[in-house]
Amino acid sequence: MQARMLNNRYELLDILGQGGMATVYRGRDTRLGRPVAIKLLHSQYVGDNQFLQRFEHEAQAAAGLSAHPNIVDVYDVGQDNGVPYIVMELVQGRDLSTLIGQEAPLPIDRTIHIAEQAADALDYAHQRGFVHRDVKPQNIMVGPNDEVKITDFGIAKSALSTAVTQAGMTFGTADYISPEQAQGITATAQSDIYGLGIVVYEMLTKHLPFSGDNPMAVALQQIQNAPPPLSRWNPTLPPNLERIVLTALAKDPRQRPASAKAFATMLREYRTARGQETQVAPVVKGSPVQPSQAATYQVPQAPRVQTGRTNTAPLPAVTPVQAVPRRVPPPVAPPLARRPEAHRGFPFGGLLLGIVLLGGLLGLAYVAFATPTLQDIFGSVAAPTIAALPSTVPATPAPSTAAPTSTSVVLIQLTDFVGRPEAAVRNALVNAGLVPDLPDAPRTDPVYERGIVVEQRPAPGTTLHKGDKVYLRISLGKETAVVPPTPVPTAAPTLPPLIALPDLSNQPGDTVLTALTQAGFRVNPIRQPSSSVAAGQVMSQSPAPGNYPPDTVITVTISQGDVIKFPAVIGTDLTRATQIIQATPNLSLTTVDLQGPDRLPNYNRYRPNQVVSATADGRAVVNGDLVSRTAQIVLGVRKP
Repeated sequence: MQARMLNNRYELLDILGQGGMATVYRGRDTRLGRPVAIKLLHSQYVGDNQFLQRFEHEAQAAAGLSAHPNIVDVYDVGQDNGVPYIVMELVQGRDLSTLIGQEAPLPIDRTIHIAEQAADALDYAHQRGFVHRDVKPQNIMVGPNDEVKITDFGIAKSALSTAVTQAGMTFGTADYISPEQAQGITATAQSDIYGLGIVVYEMLTKHLPFSGDNPMAVALQQIQNAPPPLSRWNPTLPPNLERIVLTALAKDPRQRPASAKAFATMLREYRTARGQETQVAPVVKGSPVQPSQAATYQVPQAPRVQTGRTNTAPLPAVTPVQAVPRRVPPPVAPPLARRPEAHRGFPFGGLLLGIVLLGGLLGLAYVAFATPTLQDIFGSVAAPTIAALPSTVPATPAPSTAAPTSTSVVLIQLTDFVGRPEAAVRNALVNAGLVPDLPDAPRTDPVYERGIVVEQRPAPGTTLHKGDKVYLRISLGKETAVVPPTPVPTAAPTLPPLIALPDLSNQPGDTVLTALTQAGFRVNPIRQPSSSVAAGQVMSQSPAPGNYPPDTVITVTISQGDVIKFPAVIGTDLTRATQIIQATPNLSLTTVDLQGPDRLPNYNRYRPNQVVSATADGRAVVNGDLVSRTAQIVLGVRKP
């Protein structure tokens, strides 16, 4: 395109993207010599007050939030020849929609890194009274090092402003819209969390949870259908990450994370805990093994129990291994640690039992390692031959202060059992020499089936001795799960059922108005003349046929028939009245009725030849009344 200047300062170079309201250009600030992005309102909306208000609102919202590093910065706003524009930071990179299309499913750590930044930015906006209301990949820019910038606050809703939103108007994109927005209910911070949850779902799977032939079909699924598990599209995803994402997609806003910051915290803590997953290494208490010396065994990761399924495959069983005598003090059981409340129900890692053997004899010159054999959930892992160990042990300990006696010690590194069947966990613990215990009452769970472990103590990664207890809590199932509502600033209303709105064309208007009111809609009747629709019949409706929540305003336009307004002739003189009637199409003056003092009350109040009354087809009318185009018009006139 040919370069164009705005206000003799901003040069428009090429188009970066187009939307329904505006076009975004790559530009250059000639005064400061820096690249910029310029959003220019479409010319056809320049005279539309609603679009002008929305565009101005975007500039105000974005300018007020641009102090956050993950929200696009706004440099300037203005008008050129009456066309408004916004000058913004030019983000080097691509939008998240393009990234998903080219590279999804994205790695878990990269997905969390992007989602954390977006959640932090949304929380910043929410804390300042703004709800974005259109969170989607197209509005998330990803720059170098995956730095995130949220854009397009054009439909952001301020708690202090109602100018942009009309009653009953729904904003958002169907693929990412929250159930409450789809039903016309006011969006809250939890609505943005729902949209971000779908964005994370798409990054991890390259699929949207809902699809349909049209936006209405998708919106209805957002309201009514549970999202498919992410593992349907990406079976390698850990169940605990899946559970975090599905929590953000709860239909009831009160069951989603309490804030965008809380959602970001859940993702951060999951990423931190990932480093503790599924490794078994030899550990000798009191003699730390350096990473370069440790023999680490990778065990195939087995899928956990998913929603609606029960995994009955056996857990790893530990074969007996030769304990290595060494001098150690009597073992002390580690303190039990309950998981922090923020992690409860969101465990991490694969299921393994680590058996570690470090051998050595006091006074001898070498150490030999033995590799344990592990039985995987869906098969076996071949065990290498255990190296022979010296059998000679000094009968008397070497002189030392308070020297303990020689003992054989087997240390066991505990892994994550959450998501596994109780029976399989018990067998694995017993086979490993540990003691399963159930001190905590079972509880219902929205994800795991009955009989599945939902909590354990000590935490995964804890090193235990044979004979130590492992405490388990078991799920009662999800059928009767009761999730306590998460406190929110304002309680979200219960989502009402939808009501079917049929095609009302050519139906009797009065009957339609009554039926709509009884169904639970609010009715806005409008009556207009029509030369094609019979009087009293419905001409049009808004919105179109579909399913809508109660209290939706239904505008019904009803025909008044082939009528026109009676012209303003009463009060004029007869000559002028005749001219007006003759200039009105299809309307003709039939008779002039001259009235004297005997027929006209207050005769002296009127001027001679003044029109004092009128009838149309024998019915008295006044100026502005609707009359048939073919009506017989009679004018009452005061005699000269």
